[in-house]
Amino acid sequence: MKNDALSVTIQKVFAKGFTFLFLAISATILLSTLGTAVGQLLHGEDITQIVIKIVNAGVIAMAVFELAMVISKEYGEEEGHDVIVMLRRTLPRFIGTVCVALSLEGLIMVIKYSQLELAGNLHYPVAIIVSAALLLTALGAFLRLAPNRGMEVPLQIHETASVSSQKGRTSAVPAVAARCC
Repeated sequence: MKNDALSVTIQKVFAKGFTFLFLAISATILLSTLGTAVGQLLHGEDITQIVIKIVNAGVIAMAVFELAMVISKEYGEEEGHDVIVMLRRTLPRFIGTVCVALSLEGLIMVIKYSQLELAGNLHYPVAIIVSAALLLTALGAFLRLAPNRGMEVPLQIHETASVSSQKGRTSAVPAVAARCC
């Protein structure tokens, strides 16, 4: 028992340390990007290139921030958890963020190469976009094939709620439908 408590304490300390480290990295990326953007704007550089750089760095900062949140939530708070449940909860958010980052990077490269008339280099952004699609497909396959332990959320369709209509009449509708709007 004492070893388990020590192990949990060490896990929480490291989780807090890594969370702080990744949050600091994310904040540093954002602040340095904004500082660089202001400097480039004052020197009269093209606004389009500045915005592209801001979006690029912002997406990277968002992915690092999401990693910090995953570490904090999954390793810093809960003591005992099933690995499959943990992966089913955290992977979709993190991989979704990475896929958005990859897709934006690919689109930014397409725009940049088209502005610089470097059509011969378009295979790089295409490879990035294809890799994002493959990553998203792999995530879908994992979610489909992994067991659903602890992820069931029962829908209680047979519960009803009273909802007022525009003419002042009330009627009974399924509770799920009443909560949706």
